[in-house]
Amino acid sequence: MSEKVKYLIVGQGLVGTWMGHYLQEKKLSFKIINNSAMPSATKVASGVMNPVTGRRIVQTWMIETVLPFAVNAYQNFQEEVAAAIIKKASVALIHPSIQMKESFDYRLNHENVYLKKNESPAWKSFFHTMHGTGEIDDCYWIDLIQFLKTGRKKLQAHYIEDQFEEKDLTLNANSVQWKNIEAEKIIFCDGLESMGHSYFKALPFAPNKGEALIVAIEGLPAENIYKSNIAIVPWKDKLFWVGSSFEWQYQDREPSLAFKEKMMAALDSLLKLPYHVVDHLVGIRPANTERRPFVGLHPLYKQIGICNGMGTKGCSLAPYFAWQLIEHIEKGIEINPEANIERFAHLLGKK
Repeated sequence: MSEKVKYLIVGQGLVGTWMGHYLQEKKLSFKIINNSAMPSATKVASGVMNPVTGRRIVQTWMIETVLPFAVNAYQNFQEEVAAAIIKKASVALIHPSIQMKESFDYRLNHENVYLKKNESPAWKSFFHTMHGTGEIDDCYWIDLIQFLKTGRKKLQAHYIEDQFEEKDLTLNANSVQWKNIEAEKIIFCDGLESMGHSYFKALPFAPNKGEALIVAIEGLPAENIYKSNIAIVPWKDKLFWVGSSFEWQYQDREPSLAFKEKMMAALDSLLKLPYHVVDHLVGIRPANTERRPFVGLHPLYKQIGICNGMGTKGCSLAPYFAWQLIEHIEKGIEINPEANIERFAHLLGKK
């Protein structure tokens, strides 16, 4: 006999954990299918929420909405699980070139409320700062490993350790059947795996390979995130995350010696402090050509949904769009049109 739930969530990464959290808050029945042995981009991400982006130092998409929402969400989650999840950590900008300094100075005076002047003498004792320094305020670091770990424990009663395979899924008129579970909706939050599902493989996914080093840096304070032509992010146990790369054309999912040598050369030219490499991480991000999330219900099969494609801004986007999808299904609120998969209805019109 089938167990009946309202929602079946595929994947307990960043998005899947938020989906489960909100469904639990609303006391809605659900199950999460997750294979913890599968590679996860979340497990190797930096965890940084930064309100500005790129070489032009522009404010990120929807930041005025998603940042306060995300901060509040992580802080509430942190209080509930009684574990350190979110930490405020301004970005110390070590300008890598005169052009980047000029971009910073221009944005500082043109409606960018997150930038600040900061020529801290302390930074000059840690880094080579020939082009000066600045600061980005209202930045945060999320301990993603702790978030996933405590999220798994919080959602344990709803958790199924298994590998989702589409051959086990049957569509009914107003529901789905997966093995012995019947659900009103199935929502795919399984990152790169969504590319292989027949219902969403037509979406313009553009996965990219990202690598990072975990580095011990002697004497570098962990109160700030440091950014030059590379990012140095406080990690755990007095270690730092250093990266990262964006490879749109990659041959494998293995750590590359070329990346490690490139990062070490950058550290050598930037740091005045001794360091040593502890680990080398690699992950494949489920990004897309538009750099906007995939959120919504399939135009032909309203019992099937997706919340995916958050890319490098997943920490700030995931809480908001997981919440928005549930609110859309439960209350009919509109999904942001730039994220709604309705924009790809012409691609999804055929299974």
